Amino acid sequence: MGELEDAVMTRVWKWNRPVTVREVLEDLQQERSIAYTTVMTVLDNLHQKGWVRREAEGRAYRYEAVSTRAAYAAALMNDAWSQSDNPAAALVAFFGMMSEEQRLALRDAVRIVEGPETPEAAPPAATHTAEENPGSAAEGDGR
Repeated sequence: MGELEDAVMTRVWKWNRPVTVREVLEDLQQERSIAYTTVMTVLDNLHQKGWVRREAEGRAYRYEAVSTRAAYAAALMNDAWSQSDNPAAALVAFFGMMSEEQRLALRDAVRIVEGPETPEAAPPAATHTAEENPGSAAEGDGR
């Protein structure tokens, strides 16, 4: 995504609702001189790339983000990582660039993805052997 596409998408993500070209234009014009047709072209390009969907409203469109900024960032990271000839080394280098706050966020994210940990002290439910409980094997498998 280019710099102008990112500026437009930042607004679409921030507002989190369908937006018009005019709304994006007026907000962008607070920072830079930009033409209506330029914003319209950028939103059309973002639509063609699949980053926004649009719905006709009169003679214009309302544009809405297809996914979140977090999903976009994740896709960028995944794309960069998948292009490495040594993914482990790329991760080590990336982690080395992270601040302590970012590393803590990463640890939290890994915990979320892995789910709750099971207590190590509790053995799995079906660990008893037939010798420990002779009747259970036959009863358990229907014999």
